Amino acid sequence: MSLQFLIELAGGVDNISRILAPEGRVVVAVRDAKQVLPTPDFVVEESVLGEWQLSMPRCNSISDEDLATLGRLIAKQQKAIAQNYLKPTDCPYRPQWHISPPQGLLNDPNGFIFHNGEYHLFYQWYPYACEHKDKYWVLLKSQDLVNWNWQSIALTPSDWFDSHGVFSGHAVSHEGELLLFYTGNTRLGHDRKRQTMQCVARLNADNSAEKLGPIIRSLPEGVTEHFRDPKILFRQDKWHMLLGAQTTDLQGRLAVYHSNDLMHWSFDSLYGDDIAPFGYMWECPDMFELNGKLFFVFGPQGIKSQNPNHTIEHQNRIFNIEQDNQGRFHFGDGWQLDAGFDFYAPQTMETEDGRRVMVGWMGLPDEVDQPSCDNGWIHQFTALRELKWYGGRIVQSPIRELAELRESQTILSLDEHGIDLATKSYELNVTLPWGSALKLMSDEKFGVLLELDKAQGVLRFDRTNTEIRQGDVVRELSLDTEKDVHLQILADSSSLEVFINHGEHVMTGRVFTPASATHIALNGACANAEFAALKSVVASTFAPMQ
Repeated sequence: MSLQFLIELAGGVDNISRILAPEGRVVVAVRDAKQVLPTPDFVVEESVLGEWQLSMPRCNSISDEDLATLGRLIAKQQKAIAQNYLKPTDCPYRPQWHISPPQGLLNDPNGFIFHNGEYHLFYQWYPYACEHKDKYWVLLKSQDLVNWNWQSIALTPSDWFDSHGVFSGHAVSHEGELLLFYTGNTRLGHDRKRQTMQCVARLNADNSAEKLGPIIRSLPEGVTEHFRDPKILFRQDKWHMLLGAQTTDLQGRLAVYHSNDLMHWSFDSLYGDDIAPFGYMWECPDMFELNGKLFFVFGPQGIKSQNPNHTIEHQNRIFNIEQDNQGRFHFGDGWQLDAGFDFYAPQTMETEDGRRVMVGWMGLPDEVDQPSCDNGWIHQFTALRELKWYGGRIVQSPIRELAELRESQTILSLDEHGIDLATKSYELNVTLPWGSALKLMSDEKFGVLLELDKAQGVLRFDRTNTEIRQGDVVRELSLDTEKDVHLQILADSSSLEVFINHGEHVMTGRVFTPASATHIALNGACANAEFAALKSVVASTFAPMQ
């Protein structure tokens, strides 16, 4: 039987929400079971985890192109439905200049790249709720890394190889084309068996993406279906695909493939034995050079802390790494990129003038309930950061282009009496002595503390007295107590990014306090601080409403 036969049984294309292709069969999920026609015996009709599905054997007459044609029709429907979720909801927690979704859930940055004279940045998006479900990709573009403009819903979970999510990936600018590499995620049957494939799409001139399909369909030996997030780079005269992986004995590893043409890939090996055991899964790999040194960034899951305040096991790490003459990778020293609460899945790119710039997801995989959910959205991106290798360490700083956001600059005298800043979107530069505590985004009931505890030798980021609903409330970072501590703080409505000692460390966190909580005070000391209010540029990141 043809695929068209199954489509007609399902009540037509408009009634199909998903297509799947488990081995030897074709499955469609329907929106309204009442529209399904009477089915013959060889068609299985059943409810699978609340979704009504029709399944029949896949005969030789059903080609990959038949499946792709149906996928394109489903994508058209998905984009039309998602248009209803492009209007940003009013919310006192919405950032003024960080990237956030209009509605729904935002997570990983994807495809961060300079291509054909423009910066491209995609984000993963579930439009319909604050939930981790079938992910889309949204495209933003910029000329200056500050003013980002909404372009399109570029990819949707419309095809048999990605119908439960267009998962994370990267982009390659090659011979005038922008190729998008991503993991297609599907879940099969009542036990939701995961199936992952590595896929590629081409970005068209109208900012839509044309899916070219899976390029790696099967798993290498010794790994589970937790195998995702391709990063493509060219080294030693060939293309490398880096993938986050989990072994069958539940160990995180880096998987590497090679290619000469970006379309045909051969498996190399799994890497990471030299730092094992190090978590049960590695996500979102990235790799780049700074001053001739090679670095590997990833998100290891299952890393426990000795600090009782730090209970979240989803981490961020950067490692020195070397590639020998045989192409094999060897891990060196590693450390955190961000010691705060909310920093995950970062991606980097090289700017037009050669700087290495990074953006991260200001959120965590299990976090789906925060005060902004009451207004229909959750999560945002971090500020863009420039990375440098200086004095034997990675140094991070807000990109210099963010200076364009400064509306006014003044010197504040900080003490325990406090000041009403009349804004929650600002930059603050201050040097503090040990024993002092800076209270931010505060009123009589709520506030955030940045405390320099000399007895413990830590900078303590304390969001206990906020409206936070999920996640740890205290983070502690060990510092040298012999020197005063310089802080550069980027505040934006419901987030703080704290750059410590000129970027030697960073601590990031979502900090929900009422819109009226605009006070700042300094306990235990007095200090002068450089203050600049930051203007809003966020409106352009949302789709213009017709």
